[in-house]
Amino acid sequence: MKITFWGTGDAMGVPRVYCACPVCEEARSGGTNRRYRSLVRLEDEGTGTLLIDCGPDWRRGMEAAGLRQLDAVLITHAHFDHIAGLPEYADMCRWLGRRGTAYAMPDTIEEILVRFPWLSRQIAFVPIGGEPAFGGWKAFCWKVNHGKNGHAYAYRFDHALTGRSFAYCSDAIALSDEELEPLRGLDVLILGTSFYEEPYAFESRSVYDVREALALLERLKPGRTLFTHMSHDIDVGRDYGLPAGTAFARTGQTITV
Repeated sequence: MKITFWGTGDAMGVPRVYCACPVCEEARSGGTNRRYRSLVRLEDEGTGTLLIDCGPDWRRGMEAAGLRQLDAVLITHAHFDHIAGLPEYADMCRWLGRRGTAYAMPDTIEEILVRFPWLSRQIAFVPIGGEPAFGGWKAFCWKVNHGKNGHAYAYRFDHALTGRSFAYCSDAIALSDEELEPLRGLDVLILGTSFYEEPYAFESRSVYDVREALALLERLKPGRTLFTHMSHDIDVGRDYGLPAGTAFARTGQTITV
């Protein structure tokens, strides 16, 4: 499976339009810290053009990849930075005369269609049940704690023939043992970390910071970890002394599982 990071930023992206911090200024000048809202493309034989989430920077990702159509989207939750591209996806389907597909948990679908009831005319929203297959990969979706923002969902993918596995968990914090269980035994973990060390009260937070994530990795022991969903607190050009096999995902980066 090829995984390409179309976006690695948090809900506001980097640069913040209001901010003149060194990270935002470097990003504004075309530097390595420019981050679009978190979204990945998955490519493997039989998967077609498959995305995880469809946020407000979806159009930019499609243009950069030279894509004019899309086969399916898997949605983690119904927050703006993860679904704001769906109206454009629906409009693309309308002009192409085809029906799109979006997989999500039932409560997520309900929330999306309350906000955008017309989307169902162009996009088939498929409730996730069991372990849907995408090419040779089976996907498992489960609820994760999203702190003050309620809950989101994460995805784990396992390949029956090769035994390889990876997971995408962009919006989570303080996960219970039960919520952590599907994140064990992975070849690759993609995990959201908004700050290096978030200074705000815990009850006001919604995503792990890097120091918390590093402690978590000591328990989970994935083969490789990439951090995503990063705010302007994180400078990807700085050496934070991350352990081997751990890194910040870069905009446009492709990895293979």
